[in-house]
Amino acid sequence: MIFFYLAGAVVLVAVVWLVQGVRRIGAVSDGKLIGDRPGTALLLIDLQSVFWEHGPYSQTSKSAAAAVILCEIQTARTRGVPIVAVRQEWSIPSTKVIAQMMMKGQAVEGTAGTELAAPFAELADYVVVKRVQDAFETGELDALLAKLKIGKLRIAGLDLNYCVQKTALAAKNRGYDVAVIKDGTLSAAPTQRAERLMASRGVALQ
Repeated sequence: MIFFYLAGAVVLVAVVWLVQGVRRIGAVSDGKLIGDRPGTALLLIDLQSVFWEHGPYSQTSKSAAAAVILCEIQTARTRGVPIVAVRQEWSIPSTKVIAQMMMKGQAVEGTAGTELAAPFAELADYVVVKRVQDAFETGELDALLAKLKIGKLRIAGLDLNYCVQKTALAAKNRGYDVAVIKDGTLSAAPTQRAERLMASRGVALQ
């Protein structure tokens, strides 16, 4: 009887641990308000080989999005706007398990494919690694944008329903002027709900 109680307790703890991991993956962080900053940065989300080459996106949609993203990069270069690429690596123990169970193990820390995909390799001025959907969660992106005196973000990448949306909302929580370049994003599912939520929080969709 004691064995069954112990087994039940272990299962309960495991379930709670995984639920907390799921919540952590989708949470949107708060942060200090940034105040007035003059600079603009182009933020590229999750344009990694494992997602770009093996994700649920058609070749047609990838080609169209890549053309827009590369145009944004060229414009940023011309204007002296820093380009920041954000790479996903699941490194928190609970999120690594969830990624193995529900995401085909893609982008788990130390696995193949976490590098930037070929169309975007070597094009970023800075690369930041994120652990969850919100790129601000670790504080590394906060510190970089503060150093660069960035107050406005243009965001492209994938997936609009998840990492793009959560990063844009976290940026708004900090007082950034945020624009999501819709044609420079990809999504595996309809995006109307995410677009409405972002618009209601003051994120521009261009």
